[in-house]
Amino acid sequence: MKKILFLLMAALVMLAAGCGPQPAATDGSSAKAYAVITDDLGREVVLPQKPKRIVVTSASFLEPLESVDGAALVVGRPDSKTKMPDYAKELTSVGKVYQIDAEKVLACEPDLVIVNKGMNEKLVDALESNGIRTLVLDMKSYEDVKREVGILAQVTGAKDKGDKLIADMDAKIQSVKDKIPQDKRRVSVIHSTSQGLTVQLEGSIAGSVAKMLGWENVASGTAPLEKNPDAAPYSLENLVAQNPELIFVTSMGKLDAIKSEMDATMKGSPAWQSVAAVREGRVYYLPQDLFLLSPGIHYPEAVEAMARCVYPEVFAK
Repeated sequence: MKKILFLLMAALVMLAAGCGPQPAATDGSSAKAYAVITDDLGREVVLPQKPKRIVVTSASFLEPLESVDGAALVVGRPDSKTKMPDYAKELTSVGKVYQIDAEKVLACEPDLVIVNKGMNEKLVDALESNGIRTLVLDMKSYEDVKREVGILAQVTGAKDKGDKLIADMDAKIQSVKDKIPQDKRRVSVIHSTSQGLTVQLEGSIAGSVAKMLGWENVASGTAPLEKNPDAAPYSLENLVAQNPELIFVTSMGKLDAIKSEMDATMKGSPAWQSVAAVREGRVYYLPQDLFLLSPGIHYPEAVEAMARCVYPEVFAK
């Protein structure tokens, strides 16, 4: 009788163990994953193995991928007016940056799609429902770029190259900062389009570069536009009151035409002439390729370009 009771108790213990919490499946789980990455939507993305076919929805990802041994993995990219690395020119186009064609992406048969935050997130659900993993990344600020280089190095398995690239960029930026006077210049950044002018805040590319140089954006703290947290409404009255030492201009149009038009406006306006930067000829027009869209791994060049505007003699040596 005791033997029977013992057997019954053993059976109950085994049954209870079978009904209790089971260990997570290891096939494709984070425990045995090739990489586990937190993207810029805060999602934990598990890559069970190194991706073999990658599609990117922004040209900004192409050079960083190439720098961490990922060029051979890219099979699709968007059309872009920005400079495209040679390796990507003949790759399949998946549409314009603002109009990525999901069918073209799927036709590339990717196992990973790198999506540009703030532009293409609507693709995520459609791709994930087709079993395609996605990473949503942001490449706007310099800190973004450094973080994304690290993430892309995880994807390609070239961590050492990612670390070296980040260290090299940091060193180049520090070299620029060491060359210029450590004066805290008061600056304003104006963005010109066919619709008019806006003021760029610290979150913009030019605003963030000025901050990296240790300069003060006179528009800091201004309420941003509803649809653009990195820009504020332009007001000549406010600009006159703020009286910046330096004015930088970015533009979506042809730079020569914008410069000619703005120079004429400033020259003929007593209000503009009351601003120190205008009166003393310290208005600078920034190159589109470095300040209109993210310069990516060329951030050191953007930092030097802005510093060179103000201190050309330092960089002529």
